[in-house]
Amino acid sequence: MITLRQLRFLVALADELNFSRAAEICFVTQPTLSAGLKELEQILGVQLAERSKRSVLLTPIGLEIAERARALLLSAREIEDLAAAHKAPEEGDLKLGAIPTIGPFLIPRALPQIRRAFPRLRLFLREEKTESLLEGLASGRLDVVLIAQPFDIGTAEHVDLFDDGYHLAAPPGWGRAKGNPVDGGALEGARLLLLEQGHCLQRHALRAFPDHHIQQDESFSATSLPTLISMVSEGLGITLLPDLAIDAGVLAGQQVDIAPLIGACPRHVILAWRPTSARKPVFRALAEILRQTRADLAG
Repeated sequence: MITLRQLRFLVALADELNFSRAAEICFVTQPTLSAGLKELEQILGVQLAERSKRSVLLTPIGLEIAERARALLLSAREIEDLAAAHKAPEEGDLKLGAIPTIGPFLIPRALPQIRRAFPRLRLFLREEKTESLLEGLASGRLDVVLIAQPFDIGTAEHVDLFDDGYHLAAPPGWGRAKGNPVDGGALEGARLLLLEQGHCLQRHALRAFPDHHIQQDESFSATSLPTLISMVSEGLGITLLPDLAIDAGVLAGQQVDIAPLIGACPRHVILAWRPTSARKPVFRALAEILRQTRADLAG
């Protein structure tokens, strides 16, 4: 009979392709890990890994079994979580993932209320791009994620939080950004400074006015909103900034003019989790705190 311990060894080796690092992740010695994998190969009657002095490769059947092992390990962990949640759903560690254009502007403001509501909950925050967050949610690396749609979330359950609109941000003195509302027609043919490819805000900004031709200025891209704002402040171009970031004070100390955008399609912010999670009541309470925090920022 195969054991979860052996499956953990296989998944760790699949991730690291190195016996020493896999053993460290599993908190065992390398001989113990090697012996466990050999036992697993004997039980299954197939070779799972090709070993040499310089490299480790999983065989095709080894890769397939490792992927199924991940699902089994996740189910086992969810059984443990279910029991723990039944006993104390508002205690323990909670791993929250958030995209970088939402997390830094919302979570710090919500933390005092989260701590009051869940004094025995330890919140761990990870900032990653949307694809990575959803992968982490599916694999069990994360418990719940804060992301923006439109984006396919697969089978994940979610609760709607709020719509996040945009302001036009431009260098000081740029004629169309002195507080007067701007519509999509004023941006027809414009080339925007945006975040680098992979950030969902880049896609959302380009879709803000679907009936108008707006492109990205591909000669420049930024890795974060503060960097993007600095580029605008230096006169390198214009961009669209989410209202959440503006309300949270991201423009403090920056020489940037902003103007409301009329008719822009907002991004839709949600909180999502696995449908099998045992902490749904906690997530729904957390969603209400985040929703109220956003309303307070809008003031």
